[in-house]
Parts: sequence; structure tokens; C-alpha cells
Amino acid sequence: MDKKNELLSPVGSPEAFYAAISNGCNAVYLGLDKFSARAYARNFSLDNLKDYIDYAHLRDVKVFVTMNTILYDEELKEVYNTIDQLAKMNVDAIIVQDLAIINYITNHYKTLEAHASTQIGIDDYHGAKIMKNMGVKRIVFARETPIKTMEEIKKGLGIDIEAFIHGALCVCYSGNCLMSSMIGERSGNRGRCAGCCRQVYTLIDTLNNTNVKTGYLLSMKDLNASSFIKEMKFVDSYKIEGRMKEPLYVASVTNTYRHILDDQKIDSDALNKVFNRTYTKGFMFGENSSNITNIERPNNFGYEIGRVVKVHKNKVWIKLFKKLNKGDQIRIETKNPFEEISIPVLKLFDASFNPCESSDKTVIIYSDEKVDLNAKVYKTKDIKFVEEIEKSLTNKEYKKIIINMEVTGHIGQPLLLKLECQNYKAYAKSDNIIEQAISLPTTKQNIYDQLNKLNNTPYRIGNFIVNLDDKAFIPLKEINELRRKAIANLDSIRLYRKTSLNKPNNIIPQKFDLHRPEISVQVYTQEQYEAAKELEIEHIYYKNFIHRNNPKYIDDDKEILFGGLGSIDYYKDKNKILVSDYSLNVTNYETVAILSSLGVNRITLSQEICKDNINKLIENYFSKYLTYPNLELIVYGRTCLMHSRYCPLKRLNMCGKCKINKYALKDRFATFPITFNSDCTTNIWNSKILNNMDEIQNIIGVNFFRLVFTTETKEETFKIISNFKNSLKNNEKSNSFDKKNHTHGHFFENPL
Repeated sequence: MDKKNELLSPVGSPEAFYAAISNGCNAVYLGLDKFSARAYARNFSLDNLKDYIDYAHLRDVKVFVTMNTILYDEELKEVYNTIDQLAKMNVDAIIVQDLAIINYITNHYKTLEAHASTQIGIDDYHGAKIMKNMGVKRIVFARETPIKTMEEIKKGLGIDIEAFIHGALCVCYSGNCLMSSMIGERSGNRGRCAGCCRQVYTLIDTLNNTNVKTGYLLSMKDLNASSFIKEMKFVDSYKIEGRMKEPLYVASVTNTYRHILDDQKIDSDALNKVFNRTYTKGFMFGENSSNITNIERPNNFGYEIGRVVKVHKNKVWIKLFKKLNKGDQIRIETKNPFEEISIPVLKLFDASFNPCESSDKTVIIYSDEKVDLNAKVYKTKDIKFVEEIEKSLTNKEYKKIIINMEVTGHIGQPLLLKLECQNYKAYAKSDNIIEQAISLPTTKQNIYDQLNKLNNTPYRIGNFIVNLDDKAFIPLKEINELRRKAIANLDSIRLYRKTSLNKPNNIIPQKFDLHRPEISVQVYTQEQYEAAKELEIEHIYYKNFIHRNNPKYIDDDKEILFGGLGSIDYYKDKNKILVSDYSLNVTNYETVAILSSLGVNRITLSQEICKDNINKLIENYFSKYLTYPNLELIVYGRTCLMHSRYCPLKRLNMCGKCKINKYALKDRFATFPITFNSDCTTNIWNSKILNNMDEIQNIIGVNFFRLVFTTETKEETFKIISNFKNSLKNNEKSNSFDKKNHTHGHFFENPL
């Protein structure tokens, strides 16, 4: 593999950090205590991060810090201060979601790179071009992006590309999931995803009021691109997901992909022996919705090793086709798909009932639970594999760096040591002069043996030259001390980096005035559109809406509602009124200003920002830019909890049924309607309708209030718009809030 292709490993703890480096990664990505999309990982602190960065850099491993959450105004100062500290520590890059952070990094630093997180949702040429123009050095593409699209963008723009090759997948387009936030008040965009997609749901036919299927209908399989690495040669960084995973997982997956990238032989079952939900090649390589979820279970699936061929009382005979060891953990399937039998193999017997340590034939084990004949048996823990991987967790050096040594020793002068490593040179001399030997002079082998004591360093000796007087005597402790000084000098030289600063450019947003609030309406059916037209609504989003992901640009309409950054580049100089949607996750005044400076005419705020933060945003914006932002706020409608490339109907071999029936997902507490788009993407909507139409007097400075209609009839649409028009006109409440069916969302309080 080309040396430029890096293997990027996840580290959510110090133990995982050492595990990744000891198993051959070229770079690691980690989070701090705050502003990271994995808030529940152990993470790192600014107090101790410098030591880890130095450890990595001395081993030619880069360190990327994730700061990929949405940010509120009151957090910006702390974030900028954190970035400044990271720059001084020589962090190689920061992976970011918020445009304000991108702008700060690229505006202030030449040597600190900004990498666009997958949370931004870049998946086409136009979005990538916006990132490059902002100074972003690398893009982590949305995981749904076809590999050919990435390659074309690489050829067209020359920007670094980072692609996920292994690990957990989100069923929703990254950065667009509001399910955890809206139903559990824990925001995935703030690093606190509650894992709603890993729960049991029932697909229901709402038209016929029937249950279709119960299972883990949204639980994605894990990505495994190990068979496609050769098709990804153009990729600059191969990324493993897993900052929440244990060190053993990080070590094993890193080691396996290191061998693949280096064209070395691997254990064909290596990736099956670590945590997995079964595997998929992912949408990146054209996976079908029918094969991308594991609806049977949301956790470790293991891998099949045999079948139950006989059961007698508490004895179980298993015919194996893969080895089973004493100390392994297995699970046996039952007739109920939501139940299983998990057994630690404490005792193992062969077919003749003789105790054995391992076997790949027929074995006998004990089970206290009733086991079904012909049941499949899966191994979920391989004790031999675990023991082998554990050996790599002891801070061993994966590949030592060669240093050339030249020693000069003349009687009456200090002993001199010169080190050469890569393009660096370091020197050291002994504190005392060399004396003439009385009996046994120091030999070249004596010097080599002491200088070769490099076990606690990342180095090994390459060329070794000694210029030594024949009768010179040098105490061994002085040679050891000389080695320590020279290595310390070399480390210091290799770690030195001068932070290079940019001269900041000022953001120049468009000038807007406040005006009497207007109504905008977003509809999904022709009947809803007709209701809005009959009420003379000027700003209607219907067929003039460009999705954030998988965009299909249109040119017919004057006003365009867009969900992804690519539209800004596509519609540049086309004389359109551009309205950014909530999916851009705008939660602070700096991001508003950046979008405005890029040509966006109206900016819809995130659905994860409360009224107090909205008011602060407007106040801070005016204070800095002496103009008002042109904002839009959604005040009515079902919130889209997930926009997904995955279709549950296709998974259940029901493709096309969406044109006949209506469907929803139901959990223990609520029912979530599903709508199906012409491009076979799906939208899952909140069970409750957002309704803040009577709360708008709490906000001064928003020019447009949007009403969103999804499952409403024409009559319902007409009535809601009409009532809101009247309440705006008369500056009075409509009293339309229904406590049972409506929600205020995060209007009064930000999510966690």
C-alpha cells in the first residue's frame, strides 16, 4: 500500500490509545471532555493530552481531536480557547461539524488542519467545493456516499478524503438524527445519542390497522469494507469507527486492517471474533436496504461455529465446523428470536465424554436451560484470540524507527554521540573526559550493548559507527547517561513544531432589516399545497426542496429550500433566493454570519435551540455585525426524527407497498409515521406535533415562521394556516396547543 494511505483508529480511552498505536495505526482520533460526539466515552482532558500527543508523534502517529458537536453562543469563547491550546500542543487536526469552528481554525492557523466531520453530511462535489473554499483540508464523507462519487471528487478537487471502513453505522444520515433528542432529550448532535435505533419496533399498516413485523427494524449491521480496500486506493485515510469500544476491539480491528493495507496474510475470522452485529459492505459499495439491517438482535452477534445435534437432560452435543475452546463464550439460538441461551464454556468434553481443551469436531457441553435440537451455535468470545490480542496492549512498539549512531571517543576528550533519524540530527557528549584504561579497555561491543538499551523508546539502531582509541576506558554508567541525553535531545528536536498563524479575514454577512413576521409553509402533498395557495401564502416549499443528502438540484423555482451545503455552490450566480433548512444545524450567530456571507438569503435555525439562545444569537449577531440576521424558525409540524437511505419495507420484501398503504413504527410508548420519498429514502416523523405558534411573542428578530405539513389533510392544513395568519395579524394567541398530541420540542430548554 502507498505510504500516504493512513489507517485511522478510534481511541475513547488511554488504554485504547496505546492499543491502537501498538497495533499499527498511522493516526488516532479522540475526544475531550466536552464538544465531542461521543460524550459517554472516557475521553481525554487538556491537562494530560500533551503527553499522549508527544507519545504518538514520536512514533510518527498523528493525533486528531474531535470537536464535532453543535455549539451555542455561550460556548464559542471556550471552544476557541480550547482550539488555541490544542494548536500549542501540536494537535495535527480537529474534526468539526460547526462552520464557526471551521472558520476559526482556517482563519487563524496554517499548521492546524480542519477536517469536515461526517456530521456535516458532505456527499457531492458542490458540498466538497464549499468545504475546500473554506480552507478544510480533509472531508469525512457521509457514509452513504458511493465510492465512485468520492473518487470523482478526489480527482476534481484534490482534497483529502477520509472514509469509514469498519464499525457501527447510523441508520439516519449523520447529523440529521433528532430521535434521541426529541423523545429522550439527549442530543446525538451534542454527543449523547441514546441509541433509539437499537430498540424494538413494530411496523404497522396504519391504513388497515395491522401489525406487519416486530424486531430491531432500525438496527444497522456493522460496516466491513475489508474486501474492498483495493477499490479505495485513492482514499487518503481509512477510518475505523469505535470510540465507545473496548481496547481489545480497537487493537484487533487495527491490527487486521494494518495487515490488509500492508498486503499481509490475516486470520479470515479475525473480524468475526470481535464485537459485530453481522456485517454489511454499506451503501458506500451499493448495499441494498434488504441486507443492511440485522432485525434479529442489536448487539454482538458472534459467528456461527456449529449446530446442536443431540440433547439429553442438561447435556448438549454440538457438531462443530469451527474450533471451540474451553473458556470461550457461546450463544445458542432459540425458537423465540428475542431470546437466546448464553453459555460460558467452563467444561468441554469430546464425543466420548473425555475432558478436552479444544475441538473442531463434535463436543458435549452442559446447559441449565432447555436447548432446541438443530439450533445454531455462535461463538461470541474466543479466549485464545483474546489472549493473543491482550499481548499487544502492553505498550509494545509496532514498528521501531531506525536511528543511525556514530560514536567518537578519544582519550582526554568527552565521549561524543551523534544520532541521525529521518531528517533529524541530535548530539550529546559525556560530562567527563575519557581516561586511559589501566587494565581492560572499553570495547566497541561494550558501547553498542549500552547504546542498544532502547526498550523504552520507539527506536532501534540501524547503522552503527564507532571511532574509539584502543586504550580508552569509559564507565558503563556514562555510556548509559550519554544514550539518555542523546535520545532526549532527538525527541525534543522531533517534537518541535512552530505554530504558523494566519491573518484572520473578516466575515461580511448580507444586510437585512427586521420586518413584520411572514409565514412560510412546507408541504408534502398536492392537497396541502393547494390549501396554502388558496390562503395566498407566498413562501411555499413543495417541489423546490433540495434534500441535505443525495441532493437532486432543480432550476425551475425562484426560491429554493435546501438541506445541504452543496446547494450554496450549485446555485451561486443563478439569481435564486436560497433558504437553508434546519438540517444545517445552525445554533450560533457566527454560523449564521458565515452562511449569510456565502450567499444564503434566509437561514432556518436548528430544532435543538431554545428561545433564550435564539434571543442571544440575534443580540450577539447585531452587536458584532450591526445588522439583523434573516432567520426562519419552524413553529408547527411533525419533526423529522430521521431522514434515512434505508427503507424498512424493502428490508421486509415489501417494496412498492408504500404506494398503496400507509405505515408507521411503534415502540412501547408512541407511534412514529413514516413517509417514503421517490428516491427510496424514508422519513420517520415524531409521534407528537411541534406547536409553538402561540410562543412566538417570546422571540423578537425572526422574520419568518414556518409551518410544516406531513400527514395533515387539505382541510386540516387550511384551518391551521388560517388560524396562524389571524393570530399573527391580530397579535394574539390561537390557543391551538393540544397537550396530548403536541409538543414544544426544545423551545424552552436545550437538549442535553
